[in-house]
Amino acid sequence: MPLAESPQWRRKATDFFSTSSFKLKQAGQSAGDNIADVAGKVGSVVKSRWAVFQEARQQQQQQRPPGDTVQERFITAAASTGLLFRKGISETKEKVAVGKVKVEEAAKKTADKSKTILNNIERWQKGVASTDVFGVPIEATVQREQSGKAVPLMLVRCADYLVISGLNNEYLFKSEGDRKVLQQLVSLYNEDSGASLPEGANPIDVGALMKCYLASIPEPLTTFALYDELRDARVSIPDLRNILKKLPNVNYMTLEFVTALLLRVSRKSSLNKMDSRSLAVEFAPLIMWRQGDAGTDLRNHLKFTLKPPPKIVDATSNTAAWDLLDEDDEDASSQIPLDDASPPDYSSIEVIQCLIEHHNAIFTDANETVWR
Repeated sequence: MPLAESPQWRRKATDFFSTSSFKLKQAGQSAGDNIADVAGKVGSVVKSRWAVFQEARQQQQQQRPPGDTVQERFITAAASTGLLFRKGISETKEKVAVGKVKVEEAAKKTADKSKTILNNIERWQKGVASTDVFGVPIEATVQREQSGKAVPLMLVRCADYLVISGLNNEYLFKSEGDRKVLQQLVSLYNEDSGASLPEGANPIDVGALMKCYLASIPEPLTTFALYDELRDARVSIPDLRNILKKLPNVNYMTLEFVTALLLRVSRKSSLNKMDSRSLAVEFAPLIMWRQGDAGTDLRNHLKFTLKPPPKIVDATSNTAAWDLLDEDDEDASSQIPLDDASPPDYSSIEVIQCLIEHHNAIFTDANETVWR
């Protein structure tokens, strides 16, 4: 004869397991996928405890002990099961809390990295590689800097430095400068276009850095479109003034800025040995050249100065073309690819010389560059 269980204990048993199921689901919703493993373990414990209870119940039916023995066993099983259940839920919540922090940290890092990658992709689409200044279209650099100036900040920093402490140096803009120092400065400005020059920088290196920048940009300041017009108008100040007004604003203002600096240098030619003609010879190949021109001797030389020598590079590496040489690189000056058959572009030299000597008469509608 089966032992009759009281409705009271049947109801308690039903309430216990239904409540446990509800708590398990609730924990799962708050904890996330990590609850699956713990839920499985807790479920196994509940099942095993229920099996003990069922076994005790069967023994009770056979031996018919006092009625409260079944209830006591159920209470013991339910209490221990509930304790294990609560412990499992508590541990799960702690693990999930820690996991949530780690997930949030990882998500933030991933989001930041993704944003950087997307920005770089967008810049590549516009012809801008990351934060690089050298080798990048001048308009893209000025637009990215958002400094309120229509001149790249790197040129401004260099010109300010030279006006304060470098105009008297002999053969300024003609001497080549130290190759490794130039590479370090290129790296500096590719990382931060608004950086200040290192204290104690050699004015010769600073002047060479400006030339290297002008040699690196894809299109000259005077643009390809105006090359023939400027060449033909090299002896006419009014014609040069009118033609230059066709330039994009960034090109126009940068050309005015550079030639204003060269005018300042030429006025101290008795000290620095660099008159307007000498300066024009140095800068004409960097400011004005024909489209399709493979490169004048000077431009090729300056580009070679900044490029590392050929070496085996990991295909997955994103090393920039303007990166530094290793400290132990040997002098490669004998490898400079000069083309002795390439004659100077005398017409361009005359144009730049005219822009220097008659700077204020040609750039009448530009605010004359004034240094402190």
